[in-house]
Amino acid sequence: MASDDFPRQALEHLDALYNFAIYLTRNPPEADDLVQETYLRAFRFAHRFQAGTHLRAWLFQILRNTFLTFYRLREREAAIADDGVPDWDVPMFHDAPEDSASAMDAHTDLERALSRLPEEFRTVLLLAEVEGMPLEEVARVMSCPVGTVKSRIFRAKERLRGLLADYDKG
Repeated sequence: MASDDFPRQALEHLDALYNFAIYLTRNPPEADDLVQETYLRAFRFAHRFQAGTHLRAWLFQILRNTFLTFYRLREREAAIADDGVPDWDVPMFHDAPEDSASAMDAHTDLERALSRLPEEFRTVLLLAEVEGMPLEEVARVMSCPVGTVKSRIFRAKERLRGLLADYDKG
């Protein structure tokens, strides 16, 4: 890839990377730092990127690895307010419409249920279902086979069904 093309093409994924960083950090300033560090690493190691492969997946992999290396070491827990609602600045589904109180309750319940899933389950769901990333790219980001991604998505959905069983009764 021509050196002039790489930064332009990499920056096309800024919004998606920021959304993923918000999901991981639950904190806009930390998400900004994580995305910035991701791009610093990507530009520093651009010579290692193989032209013709999936740049988006490569960037997501850098972001996730950077998060796991630096941010997860602190093992932060999301602060919970007295009313039981997570006390972070931006909810996970910050682009979702907020039509009614019941929709907001459903989003809060979904976020709580997702937070109870293991990280590898939450991440594959976010990348595949929310970001719409092809399974092959998710596998690359997660550094595992496509079959493992499919299995994790299936198991994550099964666990979510159990955690959100009350919605089936309504």
